[in-house]
Amino acid sequence: MTDATFSPPMPALSLRGMIPALFGPDPRLAVLGAVLLCSMIPTGLAMLIDPRLFQGESIWLKPLKFEFALAFYLLSLAFFARFLPAGMLDRRGFRIFSAVVILCILGEVAWIGGAAMFGTASHFNLSSPVMEGLYGLMGLFAVTLTSASLVYGIAIWRNPAGLSDAALRLSVVLGLVLTFLLTVVVAGYMSSQPGHLVGVPITDARVPVMGWSREVGDLRLPHFLATHAMHVIPLAGLVASRMLSDAAALRAVWAVSAGFVLVTLAGFAMAIMGLPVFPV
Repeated sequence: MTDATFSPPMPALSLRGMIPALFGPDPRLAVLGAVLLCSMIPTGLAMLIDPRLFQGESIWLKPLKFEFALAFYLLSLAFFARFLPAGMLDRRGFRIFSAVVILCILGEVAWIGGAAMFGTASHFNLSSPVMEGLYGLMGLFAVTLTSASLVYGIAIWRNPAGLSDAALRLSVVLGLVLTFLLTVVVAGYMSSQPGHLVGVPITDARVPVMGWSREVGDLRLPHFLATHAMHVIPLAGLVASRMLSDAAALRAVWAVSAGFVLVTLAGFAMAIMGLPVFPV
């Protein structure tokens, strides 16, 4: 007799299995993601060799962070591409869109790295008409590259055959769509401000590794949460689909998604009010 509640064990993850999983569906995004990961090596060496600081940190720290973040984003999209409708990746319109996204990412990396090379700010730099124009253009690039998660989410939702597990498909779709929506809200507000801090820190106390202020509001924290909806929610959906019935798993995905939105918006509201999420 077969137990109706039995779930097959999750397949073991291995490097041999992950490489084709990433590079098979959409090699264009996967290759660029791998290139950005490799570019972290010379950027890291620059941090060790170049002693220059900007606002108390190595001028090469921001390029290093963005290389990793964009690589993680690209490799995530490359993985989710397996659930897109058949033939979508080869359509002319989508290939043009993908090329535009790739160009926007390359432009962002060049802009941030170039600013570091000259020892100046990339974000919030309105020191001259040229820098102000570049800042606005890079904002447009950021929205464009983030829109890929929205396009993927809608396409996966319209393709039930790509992912038969309803709860898992819902979690992937919500994660991708919310990544775009939340990021546009938070990043859009952030770009209209003179900086990512709301308030003037006195001791410059920060959260280790992440660097978020522990004294004043810091818009980088809700921005970080917004960009990782595409990872947190699908992971919750995977766990729910393995442990719960179909109906319960769907409810769990909706609940986690709603909770994630509330946490992100609460962090956003606290930052706007000048309140640190992790006070000293």
